[in-house]
Amino acid sequence: MTHTMPAPTPDRTRSDDWWRHAVVYQIYPRSFADSDGDGLGDIDGIRSRLDYLVELGVDAIWLSPFYPSPLADGGYDVSDHRAVDPRLGTTDGIRALIEGAHARGLKIIVDIVPNHTSDQHEWFQRALAAPAGSPERDRYVFRDGTGPDGAEPPSDWRSHFGGSAWARLPDGQWYLHLFAPEQPDLNWGNPEVRADLIRTLRFWGDLGVDGFRVDVAHGLAKDLSEPLRSQPNLDRALPLDGTDPLYDRDELDDIYREWRELFDSYSPPLMAVAESWAPPARVWRYARSTSLGQAFNFELSTAAWDAGQFRAVIENGLESARRTAATTTWVLSNHDIVRHTTRYALPAGIDLDAWLLGGGADPAPDRALGTARARAAALLMLALPGSVYVYQGDELALPEVSDLAPEQLHDPIWLRTDGAQKGRDGARVPLPWDATGEHLGFSTATPWLPLPEAFRDLAVATQDADPESTLNLYRAAIRCRALLDPSGDIAWLDAPEGALHFAHPNGWRCFTNFGDAAVSVEIGERILGSAPGMDAGVVPPNATLWYR
Repeated sequence: MTHTMPAPTPDRTRSDDWWRHAVVYQIYPRSFADSDGDGLGDIDGIRSRLDYLVELGVDAIWLSPFYPSPLADGGYDVSDHRAVDPRLGTTDGIRALIEGAHARGLKIIVDIVPNHTSDQHEWFQRALAAPAGSPERDRYVFRDGTGPDGAEPPSDWRSHFGGSAWARLPDGQWYLHLFAPEQPDLNWGNPEVRADLIRTLRFWGDLGVDGFRVDVAHGLAKDLSEPLRSQPNLDRALPLDGTDPLYDRDELDDIYREWRELFDSYSPPLMAVAESWAPPARVWRYARSTSLGQAFNFELSTAAWDAGQFRAVIENGLESARRTAATTTWVLSNHDIVRHTTRYALPAGIDLDAWLLGGGADPAPDRALGTARARAAALLMLALPGSVYVYQGDELALPEVSDLAPEQLHDPIWLRTDGAQKGRDGARVPLPWDATGEHLGFSTATPWLPLPEAFRDLAVATQDADPESTLNLYRAAIRCRALLDPSGDIAWLDAPEGALHFAHPNGWRCFTNFGDAAVSVEIGERILGSAPGMDAGVVPPNATLWYR
């Protein structure tokens, strides 16, 4: 077996600040489980698998958007923030999911998309029908163009999906969309916009959700004073003084202070976590007790498989948490990036966009190496203080599906970049539940994204029966983590070059070997290992050992 310590059942109702050291499981609803045989995952499919999540041992479920959406951006183009997409279920279905989760001790976090709406949203349709300068248009960001006859965009602002962030209407005005043209940006300087989002948060809070993941949390407030300032560089290398015209502005403090007052009016208070690509030196601001309370730390998801890089990320994350009296978060994969099992299977520094465009064949990923490193990284991450966010399929060591054909792609990045970037669909392929059947237990119909044959050996049913599987490793690790308690500071211990070694105050120690040769560690009791054996304290390459 992979562990020697008894596997306790976590107490998921332990305190109002349960989120500080929670293990949160991210569900991309369209790809988790299909209950009605239409090839699309849905709310009832999630509810049917709650016991799977209980057995996995997680504390909470984070649901990516399930709102009505034309799907111009995988559900992040929302046409009604206080409803459920009828293709995915109903409000009663969500209520039943929340009740079912709570009955099992699981918390529910839902995605909130406050930066923009769908172009099919009632407000935007009214704006299109209204004249320039109208109150309807003031809910969004409309401007006259520049150049002869206003035929040039109002500024050089760029879309994250390629090209200009401005789209022109037949009447000559332009509207802002930092993402797809079907995602017009809201004007957060408009009090009506702020008040409506409060109503949305209250709607879901009253329905029983326990918290929110806030999409593009650093992008709401914008400097829209004339003339519009230049910002052609998206949200990378932002200034540290909050003066960028589009991102991470200091005015966000007032917006999130208002949200926090609402969150704290609930008992227990609602939690929130910011998706923010602000500079690491400023991300902590979103995690303050007067703000959202927690912010994603994405640095592990961009670090190479290297002991020095991992240590720097860990130290930066823990230091940021100390500044806010909050806890940091740890993320290896999510719905927007290449899965880490595949990243670790490729040479360091490879251009992932170019690799995906080539169908993932040059070079071919070393699947065994990627899996070993992914298992080691999981144990390292789960040994750290703070919250851990596990993306669906991480517990199965699913690889990126890199060979999706152009006609199978849905991500607007593919279309908006004219095929220069393949996009994120490869990380959103549905989960394999069974090793048999054409669609591996996800659906009785053709899935919206095809499951590859390689997923058959990684299916839940297959791994469930294998005590050494990655699924059973995650189950053991999450339960041991709950018993061992990862709260409190860690102390770095001596380790050879290419290894990391740290201890918790209760004697729990974690050793990760990033190198190419086995390393011997003097241990007392082995708790858990990412590779077989290690009872004598010999840690092979690309492995993590927990011991006391």
